[in-house]
Amino acid sequence: MNYKSLLYSLLGVMFLQACDPASKKEIATSEEEITVSPEQLDKLGITNADHLSAASKRALKWPNIGNEWFIEFSGLQPLKGDLAYEEGVVRRDPSAMIFENGKYYVWYSKSVGPTDGFAGDIEKDKVFPWDRCDIWYATSEDGWTWKEEGMAVGRGEPGAYDDRSVFTTEIMKHDGVYYLTYQTVKSPYTVRVKNQIGLAWSDSPDGPWTKSEEPILSPADNGIWKGEEQDRFAVEKKGDFDSHKVHDPCILPYKGKFYLYYKGEQMGEEITFGGRQIRHGVAIADNPKGPYVKSEFNPISNSGHEICVWPYNGGIASLITTDGPEKNTIQWSPDGINFEIMSSIQGAPHAIGLNRTADSEKEPTEILRWGLSHIYNSYNYQSIMRFSSARKTTHKAKGE
Repeated sequence: MNYKSLLYSLLGVMFLQACDPASKKEIATSEEEITVSPEQLDKLGITNADHLSAASKRALKWPNIGNEWFIEFSGLQPLKGDLAYEEGVVRRDPSAMIFENGKYYVWYSKSVGPTDGFAGDIEKDKVFPWDRCDIWYATSEDGWTWKEEGMAVGRGEPGAYDDRSVFTTEIMKHDGVYYLTYQTVKSPYTVRVKNQIGLAWSDSPDGPWTKSEEPILSPADNGIWKGEEQDRFAVEKKGDFDSHKVHDPCILPYKGKFYLYYKGEQMGEEITFGGRQIRHGVAIADNPKGPYVKSEFNPISNSGHEICVWPYNGGIASLITTDGPEKNTIQWSPDGINFEIMSSIQGAPHAIGLNRTADSEKEPTEILRWGLSHIYNSYNYQSIMRFSSARKTTHKAKGE
C-alpha cells in the first residue's frame, strides 16, 4: 500500500469512528475521566475544570520538571585573531572545543570562493558553502583570540569517497587518542548525491591524522528515486529517515560503548507543520573506529538540525533546533535513545561547538554557558563566532 492509499484509509477510519455513536461515547467517557486537582487548577489558571479546552488538556499532561533546563542565549560575538571574519573565506561548523597543552583546540570546515549553486558546471563550481572544504584547526589561550594552525584533514584522492569535500567535524578524545568524525561527499556533487561519514584519528591534537579507508556510516539504501532527473524531491519510495544523507556526526563514549549521533535527511524530504523533515539517529559501536550499527529505534528525534549532545546525570542531553515540530527544545534521555522534552527555548545558535572542558554534571545546561557557533556574513561567506547563555528562573520589570 502506498503512502496516499494509507492516508486515505486512515482518514476513512477516522470518519467512520466520528460517525459511530459508540466511538463518541468512548470519547465522552475519556473526557469524564480527566480530573484536575486544586493545585493544577490554580497553577494553570483553568477557569472551569468541567470545561477543558484542548490546550488545557495538553497542559495537564505536561511533566512537572521545573525550570532547571530553561536558558536564554545572548547574541553572537565576533572572535579575534585568525578566526575573525575574512572576506572570500568560509569558516563554519566548529567542532566542540577541548583543552590540551594549555590551550583550547577547535576544528572546522574551511573553503574559499563564492557559492555557485547547481545551475552551472558542478564539476568546476562550488554548489554549497560547505562544498570543496577541508578540515582546519585553530588554538586559543582564552577562547577569544585564535591562531589558525593549518589543515588537519584534507579531501581524498580523485575517486575516493571523500574526494569532493570533508566538513562539519566533531572531536572526541578517548584513551589518549583523538578522533575526528566528519561528513564526506564524493564528486560529482549533485542534488541526489548521498553524503557519508568518515573518521580520522591521531595520537596528538596537532596530527598527523590517519583517515578511515571507507566511510564509517552511510545512508539507508531503501529509498527509490523517481526518474533520472536530478530532483531530490521526486521519489517512488522515500525509505528510512536517513535514506538520502547522514550529516553532523558526533561520537560520545557512553556506557562502555561509542554512540555516533547524526542527522538524517530522507529522500523526497517534505515540509511539514514544523518545517523540514529532519530527524536524528544513533549508531553504536564497541570500538571508536567501528563498525557502527544503526539503532533499531531510529529515528530518535522527530526534529532538529545540527547535532548538539552531551552527557548528563547518567543519560544524554540534546539541543534540538531549526526544524520539526519539536524544534527549539532541550531534551534528555536516560539511555541515549529515548528522549523527552525538558525545556522550550528560543534563539539558540546554529552549529554549536560545545566547550567540552565544562563541568557538564554541575547542572543540566552548564556546558552551554559559552561556546562557538557560526554566522552567515553573506550567503557566500561565513565566520565562526562565540555565544553565551544563562539560566533564567525569574523575570522582573525594570526597577522591580
